[in-house]
Amino acid sequence: MTATFGSRFAAAVAERGQFCVGIDPHAALLREWGLDDDVAGLERFALTAVEAVAPHAAVVKPQSAFYERFGSRGIAVLERVLAESRAAGALVLLDVKRGDIGSTSQAYADAYLDPASPLAADAITVSPFLGFGSLLPFVDTARKHGGGLFVLAATSNKEGPEVQEARTDAGTVSATVLQHLRELNRGEEPLGSFGAVVGATLPDDRGLDLAFNGPILAPGYGEQGGTSADVKRIFGSAAAHVVASSSRGVLRLGPDPAAMRDAVLRANDELRGLLSR
Repeated sequence: MTATFGSRFAAAVAERGQFCVGIDPHAALLREWGLDDDVAGLERFALTAVEAVAPHAAVVKPQSAFYERFGSRGIAVLERVLAESRAAGALVLLDVKRGDIGSTSQAYADAYLDPASPLAADAITVSPFLGFGSLLPFVDTARKHGGGLFVLAATSNKEGPEVQEARTDAGTVSATVLQHLRELNRGEEPLGSFGAVVGATLPDDRGLDLAFNGPILAPGYGEQGGTSADVKRIFGSAAAHVVASSSRGVLRLGPDPAAMRDAVLRANDELRGLLSR
């Protein structure tokens, strides 16, 4: 039986640290590396980044859209990124933000969470805004295969509060999402497998109870303005379960593998030093 994602996540963070690297081949970054914006450039960029960071980061997070834009050949590169990152010991969080209903949700879940799929990852990002119950095929498939989910809850994009801070009888939409996660993770040790996406650049914690016994992805760390102090400020006692994510802040140091590797090690040390206080 595969160990749960929550237990693998806790072990990876304890061993490697709380930094997550997004492997996002923006066209502008390919040009900065001196590469063409084509499949050959994509492959060179992505696999160089994997070789540099995957042996040192607890989690790597490829954003599927930057591979999909090249069609089937781009997806083939994504398959290699997934396989080679996991072979290097990193957990792979595939950033796809899927959200649908019924059999379509099940098909997405099978594509990304079934180990028989060439696109299988350790965990994926999903959107709950068709109603949290629409995620049940993802939840069931994750449980079956030892996978994880990171559910959008309190994102830091300026448009997010329009939906996420809307109020229902049970509180804000964000609070309702976290309550569902709390129920899914109840009693799980050392940590549940159902996580949340909560921005590292929020001005405050939006009054949310972030202690839901699950992992937290905090995008926006580094170049987008989020700091270790922000992680501690926003997440409080839940900060130990956070992985802070950055993409461009590391990838812009390429194509030098040593520079990218050292950036990961520095970020791990910075997060470890502050969050252990």
